[in-house]
Amino acid sequence: MEQNIKLIALDMDGTLLRNEFEISDENRRAVQRAKDAGIHVVVSTGRPIVKCREVIETLGESEYVITVNGGEIYDGRFNLVKRQVLAMEEVKRLWEIQKEHDIRLWTSTVEGAFDSDYTFEKPLDEYEWLKIGFEVPDEEIREVILKEVMDNPALEVTNSSPVNIEINPAGVSKAAALHKVNSFLGFSIKEVMAVGDSLNDLAMIKEAGVGVAMGNAQDEVKQEADLITESNLEHGVASVINRIVDAKAGV
Repeated sequence: MEQNIKLIALDMDGTLLRNEFEISDENRRAVQRAKDAGIHVVVSTGRPIVKCREVIETLGESEYVITVNGGEIYDGRFNLVKRQVLAMEEVKRLWEIQKEHDIRLWTSTVEGAFDSDYTFEKPLDEYEWLKIGFEVPDEEIREVILKEVMDNPALEVTNSSPVNIEINPAGVSKAAALHKVNSFLGFSIKEVMAVGDSLNDLAMIKEAGVGVAMGNAQDEVKQEADLITESNLEHGVASVINRIVDAKAGV
């Protein structure tokens, strides 16, 4: 299976990036080695484009970029290819939840990235909402919120850390976006290696031909992965990319 990989999908935070929001030299060299071997490398992140473009550009040209957990797909020149936004009735209810529990909310909109401390200049319904997240350190409150949002068929619920909740429109995921990218490139999802650490990576890790959990991944992600590599601080991305490139070369 490893020698058949044609595309590598990489999460950013906790995966490709070190904790200082930087890419190690080891990871950078491995990404370039994959490209030189004819393997497509696609960054697949929960971040909005304004929060990741500068870093992604340092990796050189890419065919596609997946952002906000699959809510947007961009081509290699950062032209928008696909976008899905939350319905306004869902957005208003999520803001009500923030007020009811007095928790931090952050959001990715088409207009920019904001949090609950921001003073909005326009009514909420004049923004296009891609993703809303809650920071909920209190486990009891987090479970109450999770029950409500997970029971709502209009929402897709994941996380990017054990204490947060990330909400997209139903059907939006990194896996769904990868299927779309594969259709553009003529690949099967079984020709993809997906690498990540959190629940917003879980679907693509489960569906990919080779699903890889970081050494620092959440336990549920590790349980579903085909491989577990080193942590993001130990250049785990470089390790598993080099393994794939070696397999294709018959090393």
